[in-house]
Amino acid sequence: MQVTVAATQFACSENAAENLDKAEALVRQAASVGAQVILLQELFETPYFCKDHLARHFDLARPIADSPVVRRFQALARELAVALPLSVFERANNAFYNSLAMIDADGEVLGVYRKSHIPEGPGYHEKYYFSPGDSGFRVWNTRYGALGVGICWDQWFPESARCMALLGADLLLYPTAIGSEPHDASIDSRDHWQRCMQGHAAANVMPLVASNRVGKERGEKYEMTFYGSSFIADASGAKVAEADRTSETVLTATFDLDQLHEQRRAWGVFRDRRPELYQPILTLDGRVPA
Repeated sequence: MQVTVAATQFACSENAAENLDKAEALVRQAASVGAQVILLQELFETPYFCKDHLARHFDLARPIADSPVVRRFQALARELAVALPLSVFERANNAFYNSLAMIDADGEVLGVYRKSHIPEGPGYHEKYYFSPGDSGFRVWNTRYGALGVGICWDQWFPESARCMALLGADLLLYPTAIGSEPHDASIDSRDHWQRCMQGHAAANVMPLVASNRVGKERGEKYEMTFYGSSFIADASGAKVAEADRTSETVLTATFDLDQLHEQRRAWGVFRDRRPELYQPILTLDGRVPA
């Protein structure tokens, strides 16, 4: 099965309606050039609000079932017959999650992934807003293959990608919001970020899509410039499409999922695994219980 995937990137303003309209326009643009799986960036409804500790931002969260944003993009997915992994700020009673609703090409929400790894640092104060996800890693069988999705900080953990691969993923997708480090202007982690995810693609012999935002955003204390540089990597980890640091754009690439399935079986990285030796990874300090 031939599947065309799309990465997107754009700048977010304080006007949520404009952000949603822009996201929809990019989805329509991607679908018009044949994309069937279309990835939007992390938390695209608003600027990246985790720059500050501000309790008022909790008002942005909605239960998945009651989210007008989810309903809007369900209708769009159904109209265009595309799969849309949708990043949202989820409220579940008194808990709050950085979540993703997987919308299939018929508009059905197949399930929800809650971000597993929650960062905390200058300008990226996610632990204030989000509880650690309790969904476990998820892979959904969509009209266009089995999709595994991590969210931003998850992309730094090879365990995330490997778990999704073991669960049967055909494609790995990462919506993200990564940019400058506001406490140290000398740090530019753009290339490090890309290479880390290219390694996930190569190690698991499957394509990977990363969608990031662009633009400068200012909080009460910190200002950051997002890297853009969204990209698509093939099953060897090579970048086959890449955006620049500033453009609002759509990238696409087409993959033969059947051929890639055969390639993974032949390569042997799953056949030769030794899970009985991996006990150190189950602990924080690597200590194996006696």
